[in-house]
Amino acid sequence: MKSFAIILFSLGSSLFAAAQPNVIVILADDLGWSDTTLYGNTAYYQTPNVAQLAQRGMTFTRAYSASPLCSPTRSALLTGQSPARTGITVPNCHVPQVVLQATTGKKAPPDQKAIMPDPVTRLKTEYRTIAETMKDAGYATAHFGKWHLGPEPYSPLQQGFDVDLPHTPGPGPAGTYVAPWKFPNFKEKSPGEHIEDRMAAEAVAWMEQQKDKPFYMNYWMFSVHAPFDAKKANIEKHRGRIDPKDAQRSPTYAAMIQSMDEAIGTLLDALDRLKLADNTIIIFTADNGGNMYNEVDGTTPTSNRPLRGGKATMFEGGTRVPGVIVWPGVAAAGSRSDAIIQSEDYYPTLLAGLALKPAEGQRFDGTSILPALKGDALADKAVFQYFPHNPGVPDWLLPAVSVHRGDWKLIRIFHGGEKGAHRHLLFNLRDDLGEKNNLATQKPELVSELDAMIEKFLADTKAVVPVPNPTFDLSKYHPELEGKQQPKAKAKAPAKGKDDGDPALQGWKARDCKASVKDGILRITNIGDACFLGFSAAKHSGPTTVKFRIKAKAGTSHFDWLANGTEGKAHRADFTLKSGDWEEMVIELPAQGPLGIVRLYLPMQESAIEIDWIELISKSGGKPTRTAF
Repeated sequence: MKSFAIILFSLGSSLFAAAQPNVIVILADDLGWSDTTLYGNTAYYQTPNVAQLAQRGMTFTRAYSASPLCSPTRSALLTGQSPARTGITVPNCHVPQVVLQATTGKKAPPDQKAIMPDPVTRLKTEYRTIAETMKDAGYATAHFGKWHLGPEPYSPLQQGFDVDLPHTPGPGPAGTYVAPWKFPNFKEKSPGEHIEDRMAAEAVAWMEQQKDKPFYMNYWMFSVHAPFDAKKANIEKHRGRIDPKDAQRSPTYAAMIQSMDEAIGTLLDALDRLKLADNTIIIFTADNGGNMYNEVDGTTPTSNRPLRGGKATMFEGGTRVPGVIVWPGVAAAGSRSDAIIQSEDYYPTLLAGLALKPAEGQRFDGTSILPALKGDALADKAVFQYFPHNPGVPDWLLPAVSVHRGDWKLIRIFHGGEKGAHRHLLFNLRDDLGEKNNLATQKPELVSELDAMIEKFLADTKAVVPVPNPTFDLSKYHPELEGKQQPKAKAKAPAKGKDDGDPALQGWKARDCKASVKDGILRITNIGDACFLGFSAAKHSGPTTVKFRIKAKAGTSHFDWLANGTEGKAHRADFTLKSGDWEEMVIELPAQGPLGIVRLYLPMQESAIEIDWIELISKSGGKPTRTAF
């Protein structure tokens, strides 16, 4: 009998492993709480596939992002840890500087009461990600879409994912949603291809390959982050639906929402076709609230009403996001929950629901929300957002941290009060969803209780916090500007008859990088993901050969030209650097008519790129243009 029991147990374990559910995490970028039809706050945006998700699972009315900005939330979702612990508190993970430890800031302008900390710029590979846990449990893993947590060696391929497309570290969809894109190593398959159509198709193709094992897939959308463009036909469709009295009235943004929703539909249709829907967990959420500070179609991209504020603010519009979890057999189809949940909760929830154990010593700042998925309450649940920055967008606050517990929300503004004391905002969200009535002075005991929770949270996470500014000058302090969007500084126009670039560059202009010439060599440093050298080459016409001598790491990039100057679509020619040492590149441009503006895009790397010379030679004749630095 003992042997028989052992055989049964072994067989049961095998069956359980075979039945392990697949997991898909869909993370929309900058999608506001009021940007879908989930909560009855939009008549303009159409999201039938998001609605289909809700019909299959549980909709959370109080789902929160870990931060009002993207990279911090992405790190929290992957690690289950707060940005306060990881130190990733702003979306700067595409910059060339590698910073792995947050530090106390050194200075601030005299009109600021606090000094902001210096944040981390990469998600350290020492953190155990959900992808690594799933991979160790026998899952195939893949990441599709935006990453924004660091280039190699901090890319998805070093964080537990077998596949990463389009394998880019940048903050957006490489300049445009509609091809031709500017991804260094990822080309469109057809003219005018939309990036979400392509990402969804690639994700489905990958799912089709996973026949013998369960899979974990990130589909982290580029949508609906800037740049603001979409399929022209869809823009025109929504232009005819505008209600000028509605705060949501951008046809471009509505078209972007449509493409986002259609991509979700592509995934759902594939799950149904492959007969995987009944064995697949789907988490759908966003990295922060809707964008209220850019302009498109003569208005803001969206409106988060009835919530206050938006992306980059600590008010509800910045951190309350759509949330749906489809979990067959656990979450009732078509159900809703008002439980408070957050980005950090998804990792420990998946571990609990899949009977997987965390690694020894692994820390989570989130908690399992399985009880809520089963329809029960989450007793004494509280969530925190840590954002020690002041971005200067509408409804911005000074560096702050917040806690949600029950109906109450407390925001601590670091050193924002008198004589270096903290200042507090207290809101009852049940009665005041728009956060108009600060009750802090009326309920001092509740403020103290909730602020003690904040203090414990900061201590537990070992957060590097803002410190008082010793050079603060009260005469230069303007509290009336808090919450008001700060105007962008206008670039000074160059003096008449003078070039606005460095004369040593001889007409070439550097963008998203720094360029200097020394000893006849052009050195490119501080290289961003969209770094290029631009030049006016209108005198060159027709097929042209570009030659240049360069020293850079091996990789693929491209050279493009705008035949009509700054108008129209750019044409491009790719090239591959092989040696990591000096090499001479030759690129053929099949141009028709004047080249106009040409741009040499450079691969992102931490060390300097060096260029000896660049030469353009028109095959139709004429004098070559050779720039010998």
